[in-house]
Amino acid sequence: MFSYVTLEQRVPAEHPMRKMRTLIDRALERLEPVLAEMYAERGRPSIAPERLLRAQLLMVLYSIRSEGQLMEQLNFNLLYRWFVGLEMDEPVWATTVLSKNRERLIGAEVSEQLLLAVVEEARGHGLLSEEHFTVDGTLIQAWANRRSFKEKPDPPSRGTGARGRKLLRDTHESSTDPEARLYRKSASGAVVPSYLGHVITENRNGLIVSAMATESGNAAERHAALKMLKKLKRRGRITLGADKSYQEESFVRGLRAADVAPHVAQYKPNAKWRNWLTAAERNDPCMEVSQKKRKLVEKPFGWMKQDRPMRQVKLRGVRRVDWLFRFCAAAHNLLRLTRLIPIPAAA
Repeated sequence: MFSYVTLEQRVPAEHPMRKMRTLIDRALERLEPVLAEMYAERGRPSIAPERLLRAQLLMVLYSIRSEGQLMEQLNFNLLYRWFVGLEMDEPVWATTVLSKNRERLIGAEVSEQLLLAVVEEARGHGLLSEEHFTVDGTLIQAWANRRSFKEKPDPPSRGTGARGRKLLRDTHESSTDPEARLYRKSASGAVVPSYLGHVITENRNGLIVSAMATESGNAAERHAALKMLKKLKRRGRITLGADKSYQEESFVRGLRAADVAPHVAQYKPNAKWRNWLTAAERNDPCMEVSQKKRKLVEKPFGWMKQDRPMRQVKLRGVRRVDWLFRFCAAAHNLLRLTRLIPIPAAA
């Protein structure tokens, strides 16, 4: 028995994953120098990084919960095989091999490079605003339980709080994920073991231009925003919209020092919370536009956390969570670009 219908022919020409495959292949071409260094020169051949990245992208796009479920799907799902690059009779990988090879991608910080490559693709099509941006953060629930927090055997003599005061993170840590912290982002939210994810989006189409994840903390969002701004590719003075949690003196000063116009939401006049914007900054005609555009930054968070890995991250440690968060940001951009970039259907 022979089949003369190829795997390429079995995927409909109008299937949306064809656009996704075209875009991810363009991004991987930009990453060729980085991926070439990941191939082993001797020993048993490993999983090609390009295939590994496409498989990870499938897990995000189709909300596949585990590597075991992904391997099960790859074994019989022809669409998944075509997207990853496997032939119909090619064996799938073991789940442990997939997990170990993912560590190579984490070590090479491939997700950050992939996000930059996708951003450059959008910039080449004129889809980015080069002057107006928005920053925000979201809570990422860690794969740990509150009951897993135990006292440290050797806590520091001086804490990380004000004037050396010891905080909970100085005296306790989770036995499941030591880098996760008990934190709540709002007064009405529950205190959970968590990390924080941060993004900067441009204000034209809401595409993510920079992303990172950090340990949870009251000042983590502001510190991450300044760090991401330093890496942001820009031509001159820009504006940055933000909510009231960024209305803090040192952060506003940091924006001015970086030649960034602070379009930060303000508190109503009160004795507890001060506003640090000058009269000229408050009366900037672009201020109102930045605040209206600020809602665009919430859409990536909703997409990542609806039924995808960022709802409760299964990887442990801030380094791995940071890698996965940036990968999800790149996946969100790719999905947006399938709708924004006209890609002809396959013949």
